Amino acid sequence: MKNVQTYSGKKVFVLGLAKSGYHAALLLQKLGAKVTVSDQKTLRDNPAAQTLKAAGVTVLTGPQTADQLTDDFDLMVKNPGIAYDVPLVQAALAKQLPIITEVELASEVNEGELVAVTGSNGKTTTTTMITKILNQERVQGRSAYAGNIGVPASEVAQEMTADDTLVLEVSSFMLLGTTTFHPHIAVLTNIFSNHLDYHKTRENYVNAKMRITANQTANDYFVVNFDAPEWRTLAQRSQAQIVPFSRQAVTTDGAYEQDGNLYFKGELVMAASDVRVPGTHNIENALAAIAVAKIEGRSNDAIRHVLTTFGGVRHRTQYVLTAAGRKYYNDSKATDMEATEMALNGFKEPVVLLAGGLDRGYEFDNLVPYFKAHVKAIVLFGETQQLLAKAAKAAGISTIAYAENAEAAVPIAYNLSAPGDVILLSPANASWDQYPNFEVRGDRFIEAVEALTGQKEEQ
Repeated sequence: MKNVQTYSGKKVFVLGLAKSGYHAALLLQKLGAKVTVSDQKTLRDNPAAQTLKAAGVTVLTGPQTADQLTDDFDLMVKNPGIAYDVPLVQAALAKQLPIITEVELASEVNEGELVAVTGSNGKTTTTTMITKILNQERVQGRSAYAGNIGVPASEVAQEMTADDTLVLEVSSFMLLGTTTFHPHIAVLTNIFSNHLDYHKTRENYVNAKMRITANQTANDYFVVNFDAPEWRTLAQRSQAQIVPFSRQAVTTDGAYEQDGNLYFKGELVMAASDVRVPGTHNIENALAAIAVAKIEGRSNDAIRHVLTTFGGVRHRTQYVLTAAGRKYYNDSKATDMEATEMALNGFKEPVVLLAGGLDRGYEFDNLVPYFKAHVKAIVLFGETQQLLAKAAKAAGISTIAYAENAEAAVPIAYNLSAPGDVILLSPANASWDQYPNFEVRGDRFIEAVEALTGQKEEQ
């Protein structure tokens, strides 16, 4: 860990705990800061706050009001999920208090090389692929992932040495709170229209994503998906060396797919069909990982070893097991239509789809062509089941069934399937109508598959 003096003696207000706030507070205290944390949970129900208080951190719990922010703070470290229009953040802005997120702090103490990955979809899979490949053929140090992938960046960054590589998955929320963030290699998987309730406009969302390359120089690399004109234009904002990747082979200057093979600058790396995780979106993720691997000097053997054995990240088109000729996949992370579109496109086999969830007020007409092309039967649950049924009928799907929830849908899906079929949980909706998060929904699905088949999830 770098010996950073920036925070010594400074009064820092940490807004929101969870994993990132908790570890940021501990790191700030280690760096000599005078830390105050504010979290909405009561102290009695807040083990993290209790631990911090016992460690000498000033802890404020309960309702978060602007008067918690006295005039003498030097900095706010904000939980990325807390919007900028809440009163406490507005008060900080009014006082012209610098506001950062935990990844900024982590990048400052990180002693190793920094690779950062952002995008609307594919971040976690790409981050994991890169980390695994960079650990191949390694003579010194290690590669470790952190950030939006669920591992606190400020915790992992403290462990990094000059021989190590920190691979950070960074969301738009995280990037908004960065000023000096400077990855040696930045990756942009794609950009769609996400999180507009937070960012207000698509332009704001895109600008937040592009902060990943804001501090890069000609000595750095920006790995960018070139399959959309907008993304190619965005690449021009960067001062880094542009390394494109393209599933549509719009360029051969980086990583690309052509005639069923994956190449890097004309060199054959592997067959696209050998990438173990299914779907064209995962070919894009693999191409991004190949580009980073080649920048880092990894061999084709190292790349192939990882991409032919990596079965996917949990809850993201994750292969679960095969039983009675049926393959089961858990794509609970598919909380929007685009993710389900990509999942369905990844299968040539007939699909029995499990879908449904929180009603956000929109219909599912965009899914009709994907249902028509891939889905033989559908099992629906949650608040949107009738809306999805409407789309399924428009697609000509005659077999439409209903279940209480995702786990209850599993035996119904089995009864509607035949050997050679794929049974896929890809809900196209958030989980909050029935589950605390998509992870719990996916776990319940896997448990139901295990109970039905008598087999354990394959790792």
